[in-house]
Amino acid sequence: MLEGLIDLVINVVVIGLVIWLLRFLIELNPLGKPLRRVANVAVVVMGVLIIAMLLMNFLSKHLMA
Repeated sequence: MLEGLIDLVINVVVIGLVIWLLRFLIELNPLGKPLRRVANVAVVVMGVLIIAMLLMNFLSKHLMA
């Protein structure tokens, strides 16, 4: 269980860094304000879905076993 928790924390940190980097790069691009907002929302939604998937996978492995 401890190994799975450590793996989960590492994955969440890496995904958080990737999301932060993508949002930073979106803000640097000379896109229009509405397009930047759509891109930021899309990145955040994808990140939340990936983290939710990781959490459900962790819970199904360790609580159902």
